[in-house]
Amino acid sequence: MKKNLKILLEIIILLLICVLVFVFNSKKQGKDEKQKYGEKNVFNSNNEIKTALTLNDKIQNDTIWCGTFQLLWNDLKNNLAKQNIEFNPQKQVVKNLNEETFTINDISDKYYYKKIGVPTIQLKQEIENAIKEKFNETSNILDNFEWDKKSEKDYFLYAMLKKEFSFEKEFEDLEKGSFGSYEKVNYFGIRKNNDSGKLREQVEVLYYNNKDNFAIKIKTKQEDEVILCKNPKGNTFNEMYQNINQEKNNYSGSKVLEEKEILKVPNIKVNQKTEFEEIENEPFLFENGDRYLIEKALQTIQFDLDKKGGKIKSEAGMMINKADLLLGESREFAIDNTFAIFLKEEGKDNPYFAAKIDDITKFQ
Repeated sequence: MKKNLKILLEIIILLLICVLVFVFNSKKQGKDEKQKYGEKNVFNSNNEIKTALTLNDKIQNDTIWCGTFQLLWNDLKNNLAKQNIEFNPQKQVVKNLNEETFTINDISDKYYYKKIGVPTIQLKQEIENAIKEKFNETSNILDNFEWDKKSEKDYFLYAMLKKEFSFEKEFEDLEKGSFGSYEKVNYFGIRKNNDSGKLREQVEVLYYNNKDNFAIKIKTKQEDEVILCKNPKGNTFNEMYQNINQEKNNYSGSKVLEEKEILKVPNIKVNQKTEFEEIENEPFLFENGDRYLIEKALQTIQFDLDKKGGKIKSEAGMMINKADLLLGESREFAIDNTFAIFLKEEGKDNPYFAAKIDDITKFQ
């Protein structure tokens, strides 16, 4: 009996030691993670990148936008409903979509593909073949939609946008640095006193008030312009973009990046997929009185930016159903805190991509 009790006691002590070792290692790992990434990143309960539906939506930090879904909405409004889409009660985001702040006039047709049709497996295959032929791409969203048992009065709308651009001369990899409260962030740009004139010629200063309030434009080999603005002003991407243009027009300082001035831009890599549930299952009318609703609305945005250039791929898909039965000193151009980025074609009025970035760790 005493022998059994001794064995039992030894087992209990061994278990207690194992538990203490596990707790200690867990705490140490948590501490290491905080030191590596920063406590703000580890304990951020809302660690998601948000996707805006339009350039006129009020946005928060860490929000991106691309024009693919707006192209779908324009077709829904103009080609199918043939009138403004109206929910009851009407939503502000739907009002914004009806304003068509981005259209096919803002992007060259070689960079996008769109299609409307009755949802069938044949339509899905037609879209897959078309984007393979035009962009050598496959879809990341088509399998998320239901293609069987659809009515001839249902519709599917689809769009893909794909662009790649490169800088005339490759920028330099810079030392890892801080971005706001985040550490070890990857940067590219131009070092101080770098005498490469061709590198600096790629950069145009739009305006400079101080090191925390400026905007620059980086030129590419193609027709794309990369516009970067540190601490942008405005509640929407449209307001930010207009404020940049206003500041640019009022700026009388040097628009050249001088030899003693630095350029510091964070690398960006983001792959976001969003379902816009706020506009789903809300009945609306076509001009002829038919009642419809959006069954599912999806968009993906993939965007990369580094010292060589950038690339963007975005898809949007929307399934709608007939619903009759339903209801002076040296300047410093370091993008090392909250900033906005816009991509537009030279000579076009509006950008085709926008992002506001605060937590850089979500984008790298």
